[in-house]
Amino acid sequence: MIQNAMFSVQGVQPLQLQEQVKNGATPSESIRNFGSYLNEALNSVAAQEQNAHVMSDKLMIGQVNVDQAMISAQQALLSIQLTTQVRNKVVEAYQEIMRTQI
Repeated sequence: MIQNAMFSVQGVQPLQLQEQVKNGATPSESIRNFGSYLNEALNSVAAQEQNAHVMSDKLMIGQVNVDQAMISAQQALLSIQLTTQVRNKVVEAYQEIMRTQI
């Protein structure tokens, strides 16, 4: 089964983040935690894209099979599409907040 490493449970411990908020973490600490989570997620997407390029190069010289190269390319594509959709939702939420009248 193909799993997206961008949102893997291994890299991020959401329960620990919730406990930190409950245990009196300041808003700035929560923002830093969220910022580090986003940074790790973007780095993971970049690593998958780099891996797809490496696999493509290896395919050209005959070191890997076509299926391995295609799987890595599709994983990178799905990660980029997911990142784009998340970005679109964030922009949409920001625009909705800016349209609200106070």
